[in-house]
Amino acid sequence: MPFNLNLVSLPRRELNTRAAGVVGLAVLCSRLLGLARELILARLFGAGLAMDAFKVAFRIPNLLRDLFAEGALSTAFVTVFSKKTATGDDASAWALANKVATLATIVLSVLVLCGILLAPALVGTLAGGFAPEKAALTVLLTQIMFPFILLVSLAALAMGLLNSKDVFGAPAMASSFFNIGSIVGGVGLAWWLDPTFGSKALIGLSLGTLIGGCGQLVAQFPALYKVGYRFRPDFGWSDEGVRHVLRLMLPAVIAACAVQVNVMVNSEFASHIPGDGPVSWLDYAFRLMQLPLGLFGVAIGTVTLPLVARHAATGDRDALRSTIARGLRLGLLLTVPSTLGLVFLADPIISLIYESGKFDAVATHQTAAALQFYAVGLAAYSGIKVLAPAFYAIDRRTTPMLVSFGAIGVNLVLNWLFTFKLGLGHRGLALSTGCVAIGNFLALYALMRAATGSLETGKMVVGSLKLLLAGAGLAGVCAWGARWMASDWADAGKMLRAAELGGVIALGGCVFFAVAYLLKVEEMEDLAGALRRRLKRA
Repeated sequence: MPFNLNLVSLPRRELNTRAAGVVGLAVLCSRLLGLARELILARLFGAGLAMDAFKVAFRIPNLLRDLFAEGALSTAFVTVFSKKTATGDDASAWALANKVATLATIVLSVLVLCGILLAPALVGTLAGGFAPEKAALTVLLTQIMFPFILLVSLAALAMGLLNSKDVFGAPAMASSFFNIGSIVGGVGLAWWLDPTFGSKALIGLSLGTLIGGCGQLVAQFPALYKVGYRFRPDFGWSDEGVRHVLRLMLPAVIAACAVQVNVMVNSEFASHIPGDGPVSWLDYAFRLMQLPLGLFGVAIGTVTLPLVARHAATGDRDALRSTIARGLRLGLLLTVPSTLGLVFLADPIISLIYESGKFDAVATHQTAAALQFYAVGLAAYSGIKVLAPAFYAIDRRTTPMLVSFGAIGVNLVLNWLFTFKLGLGHRGLALSTGCVAIGNFLALYALMRAATGSLETGKMVVGSLKLLLAGAGLAGVCAWGARWMASDWADAGKMLRAAELGGVIALGGCVFFAVAYLLKVEEMEDLAGALRRRLKRA
């Protein structure tokens, strides 16, 4: 159904901040478990040859997950399914779910077989700078982990179905089961194969990834049953709903391909940086940045998409614009302090979390440097999580694709400029990633504003200026805290370090949100009001 701005507006349905909070808490749990997983891997394997091989091997099916599962397939399915449920066509919606699930299972199974056979070529493309021994190990691990794409794609399809039915907690928690399965199963199998945790142990770690992927899928079955979904194989792929999903998927896949080209380019650049470690430093840093991004950006984007699709289906222009604009402003409120905290406190954060066992002080410093530059694009990433899927909901599906294509050339130039020309090494790759995210967000925002007529830009600008003032206070606290902690950090134990860092973060957060409240930042007042109502009910 084309997006029609001329239809009569229906009663407004606002962005559900409570649902966003539920998703945020669930994602926080998952990301903390993911951080625990990374911490365990850093302690057992360090950041050298073995982990470089594992990181690249896992990245290959993970790239396809972003391409098919949490990207094109999920966005397209949620858009079409939500529009069907918005018009009361539940029977057709359930039939569509069965058709898409059947098609996805068959196509992705074939993809898995092709990936296993083509693993040597994929590794050669993604990490051409690896030595032969390192490349061979990467190929083996890639072949073991390739079925992960099938499991996680079906899990993402289940998540999209549940989100479309306004069920957010269970699917958001499902990724926690991936981390639990990969930690318990992976580390257990790794120890069984090689108690010294050498290269052979990585085989067990790779098998644990499959255990985790299976857990992420199965964990959603009870919620699917509760909302009334019953899977039955359906090969009626000539259905208009399936064709609509595929039409939406095609530009989304192309757009995701452009994003993944950037990831491949970054990996190729990293593999040519001398020594063992750059790939792992970047990956550890990016994983840590995913914590606030998942907690805020992904949570807000997850709740926003079904609502935007419903507003587009009914032609409720005012509600659609308000939902997108409010999601963007809420994302800024929550990611600006995260950005400043990561920039000013990167070294103590990485040291506290990772520095132990084979992960030494050099790895801490190098990972922290990457984290600081990645954080530059955090707020932009959050905005993209809201804007990009919204284009598919309003049938402007080629827009994110074209923006992503433009980012390829920019990323390539910035990688070369920052990494080699300016000599920033792996830090240049992180900085390039942050800058590309900012450029993507600005382009998407301008194009969405043109498509919808308005995104309450005046509120956005005024709110951003207020947040910058609040951020100045936070930055001052973090800068002071970093110097204070550095004076006795080397002699302090883990518990004291954690207490000091937690105190600085808490103080900085209090300063930021207090100033934001005094400056009457609208979203801050909404959050405070929701908290007061919650306390009264308690």
